[in-house]
Amino acid sequence: MFRTHTCGELRSSHCGNTVTLSGWVQRVRDKGTLIWIDLRDRYGITQLFLEEGKTEPVLIDLARSLGREFVISATGMVTERESKNPNIPTGEIELRVTAMKLLNASKLPPFTIEDKSDGGDELRMKYRYLDLRRNPLKHNLELRHRLALETRKYLDDQKFYEIETPYLIKSTPEGARDFVVPSRMNPGEFYALPQSPQTFKQILMVAGYDRYFQIVRCFRDEDLRADRQPEFTQIDCEMAFVEQEDVLNTFEGLARFLFKQVKGIEVGSFGRMDYATAMKRYGSDKPDIRFGMEFVEINEQAKGKGFGVFDEAELVVGINAQGCSEFTRKQLDALTDFVKKPQIGAKGLVYVRYNTDGSLKSSVDKFYNEHQLKEIAECFGAQPGDLMLILSGNTDLVRKQLCELRLELGNQLGMRDPQVFKPLWVTDFPLLEWNEDAGRYFAMHHPFTSPKIEDVHLLDSDPGKVRANAYDMVINGVEVGGGSIRIHDRGLQKRMFSLLGFSDEEAQNQFGFLLTAFEYGAPPHGGIALGFDRLTALIAGYDSIRDFIAFPKNNSGRDTMIDSPSEIAQHQLDELFLKVTAQKTGQ
Repeated sequence: MFRTHTCGELRSSHCGNTVTLSGWVQRVRDKGTLIWIDLRDRYGITQLFLEEGKTEPVLIDLARSLGREFVISATGMVTERESKNPNIPTGEIELRVTAMKLLNASKLPPFTIEDKSDGGDELRMKYRYLDLRRNPLKHNLELRHRLALETRKYLDDQKFYEIETPYLIKSTPEGARDFVVPSRMNPGEFYALPQSPQTFKQILMVAGYDRYFQIVRCFRDEDLRADRQPEFTQIDCEMAFVEQEDVLNTFEGLARFLFKQVKGIEVGSFGRMDYATAMKRYGSDKPDIRFGMEFVEINEQAKGKGFGVFDEAELVVGINAQGCSEFTRKQLDALTDFVKKPQIGAKGLVYVRYNTDGSLKSSVDKFYNEHQLKEIAECFGAQPGDLMLILSGNTDLVRKQLCELRLELGNQLGMRDPQVFKPLWVTDFPLLEWNEDAGRYFAMHHPFTSPKIEDVHLLDSDPGKVRANAYDMVINGVEVGGGSIRIHDRGLQKRMFSLLGFSDEEAQNQFGFLLTAFEYGAPPHGGIALGFDRLTALIAGYDSIRDFIAFPKNNSGRDTMIDSPSEIAQHQLDELFLKVTAQKTGQ
């Protein structure tokens, strides 16, 4: 028997019991006649104790030969510790060793297996099996496990079926790039890995399954960042005979249930905000509403005063940083440098101080007198002690720039507490977006999203103004998931494909199975997909999803632990009728 108990369960009530533990050596402290070993497993740490003269010499010698991460088994009596450790659950006891066995030795780890490791990201990813021994990773994966269990519990109570859909599917031209898989049995033909089970879950609604869900792996061949991986997991759901409000209520309920069950907090009801309002007030379709600083447009007050930067701009817009009038010139210069970064692209930043003595001072005093600055301050609802920050330019671009400035200022002022959660639904997205390079419309979500009924008449005359029956769940400025009411009428779906530039033949070739299914009594239906990795990280208060995935890829899409992707043998390429012409960089 390797163990009778785990390293995290022994308490003072076990004193006097003889037990066996197994695990990894966290550290050995040798004080001459006394030796302590911290033994660790998934459940915690227990201190082992050996004493010269009372413990067999062979065990003393073995203890002194142990290094970090050696795997051992130890038997002994549970006793009360003289020097208790209140920081760990087992801190009142220790194990007086009577027998010990070395199960496996270990090389010296390349970084410390502790909560705050000295290993960098790339090193820890290369030795992920060591990184996963650390408590933060264990806690993250435990949280992920709990969220998956509670998700299944909630959706089962709501009468959803969990149904698996294929991983080898047909490639589609819309959306992100597919990962493709060559077919050996069908030379020259390829499967694609699913970006989403979208069409399959719609087919399940046509088949009458009414409520479907799946905690499913999806794949997108796109550029990576902190909250994006080439393979990711989503809570994928679909419901039949529903309108938008039914979907929102069901999945708002899921989110509130998960926060309550896993985090122990009530997040309250979700706000509602349409896309146009979100862009006008926050410059983002995923606004962080934990703090104010809503956008204020001041074209009327700012233009026509001889300041060319404002006069020539399509939009002059700003935010009011309450209580920040005492910002130093150095702080203001830093904010100016921030908005001038290439990835943000503003040409400059105008500020107006509302000093505590009631006077107003700006960086453009040459063009604006005290009365005119007062009018601007009134637009912002500013009070003495406030600081107004203003940008100008093309409407869409300047809103994005000001959004970045607002978030940066929110970070600096400590307004984005990761343990405070402010959720909302963003609705009424544009159905289509125009791509200048391609010279055609693309679906903002996907081609199966239904237009708002009241906007269908605009499909022919003004497609860009058509709103989608679509919605995103946003929490703390993070798009947790999105969905829509789907098109269930074959005629409207064909019309949508035509708007997106598909010929009848192309639409039939790509999506004929769905169009045919719609001829056999398709019910009204809609659904949503929530990013499971992103939701887990958000609940834990993290920006990056990487440490909530057991084996993630790095920013280059590589798994450095197994060295993937990698070349494959020529005979495998021959079996697949493939010829590789691309070469690695530098060859």
